[in-house]
Amino acid sequence: MPQSEGGYVSLPAVNGNGSAIYQSTTEPTAPPSVFESMKRALGQAIKSSPNDSEELLRTERQPVIVGVGARDRDKSGKTLTTKMPSAPTHTAEEAHLLGTMPVDPMDDIELRSVQLQFPNARGSILEACEQRRVPTDKGDVHVAIQGDTAKPAIVTYHDLGLNYATSFAGFFNFPVMRGLLENFCVYHVTAPGQEEGAPTLPEDYVYPTMDDLAAQLLFVLSHFGLKSVIGFGVGAGANILARFAHAHPDKVGALCLINCVSTQSGWIEWGYQSFNARFLRTKGMTQGVIDYLMWHHFGRNPEERNHDLVQMYKQHFERGVNPTNLAMLINAYIHRNDLHLARTPPGTPGTETAATTLKMPVINITGSLSPHVEDTVTFNGRLDPTNSSWMKISDCALVLEEQPAKLAEAFRLFLQGEGYAVGTLQKLARKISTASRSSSTQIELSVQ
Repeated sequence: MPQSEGGYVSLPAVNGNGSAIYQSTTEPTAPPSVFESMKRALGQAIKSSPNDSEELLRTERQPVIVGVGARDRDKSGKTLTTKMPSAPTHTAEEAHLLGTMPVDPMDDIELRSVQLQFPNARGSILEACEQRRVPTDKGDVHVAIQGDTAKPAIVTYHDLGLNYATSFAGFFNFPVMRGLLENFCVYHVTAPGQEEGAPTLPEDYVYPTMDDLAAQLLFVLSHFGLKSVIGFGVGAGANILARFAHAHPDKVGALCLINCVSTQSGWIEWGYQSFNARFLRTKGMTQGVIDYLMWHHFGRNPEERNHDLVQMYKQHFERGVNPTNLAMLINAYIHRNDLHLARTPPGTPGTETAATTLKMPVINITGSLSPHVEDTVTFNGRLDPTNSSWMKISDCALVLEEQPAKLAEAFRLFLQGEGYAVGTLQKLARKISTASRSSSTQIELSVQ
């Protein structure tokens, strides 16, 4: 079909009766005007070339650019009050002729009435906690109290590069744990110099060893008048709580330890962490240190599982950590000694004289993608099988952040099995199951 700029030109008659192909869609059926007849006659008189006639037709059919004022007027000149549609409503034939694809008029989608159950859960722990400084023989320790102090106590301890807010804020503000906090009081202990916005420790400050950090918990319990606590630790914090429980078994009623290492550091760990501590003192938070901390918490390829969570932790390591203070904690962690735990009774041939196992109930948890799985297996082999359990949660490395629902359910069942607030925890479990069933039913109804 011959085509000129701005439209299509009808073909000459081919069916014998003078009608043209596609005349109803490409050419008006009205007779030509006087002006058109004069132009065509003038072109034949001067024997114009086909290019000239096409130029006349192109001038005739050149599109007109409509201004803002004329765009809102109809053919009669009246102003239109209707709003222009958000997308052109071409039919299939018009879209084919104009060379455009049909556009869905629903190009804008707006989400309404979307509300979070706990919108500021991560930041709300800072406002909900009472901040205290507890004096010890190795300096002051920062303790954040969350909950009613008259309730049974849970003592938490964080991992390397984190503090109580970045390590436990998301988990203890999880809906299941918020209900659990109505029956417990949580004491978040932060290692010296690791709290948010902590000043750089003096150069002559001797940082406590792992045994000294565990001994500081005795000052915390004495300061708040706590006779027995439930320990909840992650990584380095789990090692500290295990040391405290081993030294003072009458002060700990139960332990929930995540990624706990019971042995001394190996050569590879010691070498990497020694370089990290040196870089933190001299150059600050380097990319190599960040990569090692991300591997320590998330294992390999964490961005494939949760990109936003990984970026949040990277930003915290870059901006929210004092490099010098973290170097001191890392140096204390890699120089840790063995916990000297043994499953066999003392006096058994081939075991150390002072080797005993933990006497209180212990739940030993790790993630299937964590780099510390083998360490937790070794730790589990040193515990009494009658009062300990080992759990590996799938599809995660940092259990607190990646699988909080599974961890909260395991922790709830562990406390319920030890006789803590049994009736209240059972009621809480029924509420959670009822809420989950009702939400799933609503989702099915909305899909149908």
